Amino acid sequence: MTREIDVSRLIDDARFNRFHWMVLFWCALIIIFDGYDLVIYGVVLPVLMKEWALTPLEAGALGSYALFGMMAGAMVFGPLSDKIGRKKAITICVVLFSGFTVLNGLARNPMEFGICRFIAGLGIGGVMPNVVALMSEYAPRKIRSTLVAIMFSGYSVGGMLSAGLGMVLLPSFGWQSVFYVAGVPLLLLPVIMKFLPESVGFLIRQGRVDDAQRMLERVEPSHRASPDQMLTMPTLKADRAPLLELFRDGRALRTVMLWSAFFCCLLMVYALNSWLPKLMTKAGYGLGSSLSFLLVLNFGAIFGAVGGGWLGDRFNLPRVLSVFFAMSALSIGLLGFNSPSWVLYSLIAVAGATTIGSQILLYACGAQFYGLAIRSTGLGWASGVGRNGAIVGPVLGGALMSLGVPLNANFLAFALPGVLACLAMLAFTRSGHKRYPEKTVSIRSREAGSVGIAART
Repeated sequence: MTREIDVSRLIDDARFNRFHWMVLFWCALIIIFDGYDLVIYGVVLPVLMKEWALTPLEAGALGSYALFGMMAGAMVFGPLSDKIGRKKAITICVVLFSGFTVLNGLARNPMEFGICRFIAGLGIGGVMPNVVALMSEYAPRKIRSTLVAIMFSGYSVGGMLSAGLGMVLLPSFGWQSVFYVAGVPLLLLPVIMKFLPESVGFLIRQGRVDDAQRMLERVEPSHRASPDQMLTMPTLKADRAPLLELFRDGRALRTVMLWSAFFCCLLMVYALNSWLPKLMTKAGYGLGSSLSFLLVLNFGAIFGAVGGGWLGDRFNLPRVLSVFFAMSALSIGLLGFNSPSWVLYSLIAVAGATTIGSQILLYACGAQFYGLAIRSTGLGWASGVGRNGAIVGPVLGGALMSLGVPLNANFLAFALPGVLACLAMLAFTRSGHKRYPEKTVSIRSREAGSVGIAART
C-alpha cells in the first residue's frame, strides 16, 4: 500500500537540527558579502565625489547603476532558479557580485565604475530572493520568520563590515582597497557550493526522488525512505504562468500592497545608506564620525530584524511591520533636527532597525504568503519592483542636495515613504489570510521500480 509523504508538512514540523544550522550559516555568509558589496558605495561616496569632482546628481545616478542591476537580477534569477536550481542560480550570482565588485577597484572613471556596479548589481539582486526562498523552504514553520530574519541580518553585518573597514582602509590605502576585499567570496565559493543544499522542491520537480529522500532524512532524521512512499508537494498547472499566479485566488491586493511596501522600504534603505555619511559631513561631522553613523544604522538593523522576526512568529508579522514602518518615519524625520549625540545615535539605530530590519522582515512575510510553487517568483518580483524604490532613493538624495534644501527637509523627504509603507502593510493585514488552492505533484520512489508523477488538487 502506497503511503503519501507531504513534503511541506514534514519540513514544517521538523525539529531544528544540525542541518538547519548549516543552511542558516551558509545562507547568512552569502548575505554578509552581499550586504558588504551593496553598502560599500555609501562608504566611498564622499571620497569619490572629491576625487572625480562629481556633482550630487551625478553621484546619485552613479549609485543607482547597481540598483538597476539589482532590479533586473531579482526579476531574472528568482524565476530562473525554478528551472536551473537554487545552487546554480546562487553560484552565478556570487560570481557576478563578487567578481565585478573587485573590478570596481580598478575603475579609472565614472563610466567604468558604473558598468561594474550594474553587473555586480545583477548578482546582488539575484541572490537575495534565492537564499531567502531556500532558507524559508527548509525552516520549521514555528521559527521560520526568526530564522529568515537571523539569516538576512547578515546583510547588516556586511554593511557594518563595509563601514568598519572603510574607516580603517580609506585613510591609508585609498577607496580601491575596500573593493578588493569583496573577492573573498570567490575564494570560498567551492566550499559554499559543497555544503549548501539544493532545494528539495527542485529535486522533486526534476524527478530526482532519491536525492530528495536523502535531503528529507537530513531535514527530519526520524524520516526514513521506503519503496512504498510517494512524495507530494505543491506545484502549478503546466499551462499557468507563475507570475500570473501572484494575482490569482485572492492574492492580487496583497501582492500589490507587498510590492508597495518593498518599494517604500528600499527607497528609505538606499537613501540612508547612500547619503547618510555625506549628509552628516555636511552637518559638520568628520568623515570618520559620519561613517560611524552608517555603522550604527546597520548595527540597529540586526536587532530590528531578529526582534521583529521573533515578534512575527508570535504575533502577526504584517502588523509588526506596520508598527516598524511608523517608527521608521518618526525616527528618520527627527534626524534632521539638532539633538544631543546620544539621541542622534539612538535615532539612527532605531532607523536602521525599522528600515533595513523591515526590509528583511518583508522577505520573511513574502515567503510566508506565497506557497512553495510560486515562492521564488513572488519574492523575485517583489524584490525587483522594490528596486525601483532603491533607484529613486539615491537619486532623490542627490536632487535634494543639489537644490540646497535644509538638512531637516532631506530627512523629512526620506521619512515620507515610511508612512506609505505603514498604510500598505495595514491594507495587507486587513485583506485577510485566505489560503489558496494549490496543485500537488506526487513522486514514487525509484526503489519501487518506477517514478510516477501525478498532479491533483
